[in-house]
Amino acid sequence: MELLFVVLIGVLYGTGIYLMLRRSMVKLLVGLLLLGNGANLLIFLLGDLVKGNPPVISPDSSVFTAVYADPIPQSLILTAIVISFGLQSFAIILLKKVYLATGSDNLDDLNTHDLDI
Repeated sequence: MELLFVVLIGVLYGTGIYLMLRRSMVKLLVGLLLLGNGANLLIFLLGDLVKGNPPVISPDSSVFTAVYADPIPQSLILTAIVISFGLQSFAIILLKKVYLATGSDNLDDLNTHDLDI
């Protein structure tokens, strides 16, 4: 299972970097989202894949006695998902405004100085 995650993370990182190197702003945005998802899976994988009990200590003991799932990586991933959703929505609106102003989504067309955006 962990090998599948490693391969999937590699594919997401490779595809994300490839798309970010293209000249289209849409591909840049999709590449950024793929990199974010790859980072989320990497954090999830580093948190150790364990099928276990929830991390709740019973009232009669003071330490964990059984194998439990670590909640810290999962909470970090949930926070990263919320932040990436906000970044995605902002980038889509910004992409739409730039496209309406320039008429193109090519990044090389943004270097012209005749338009005031």
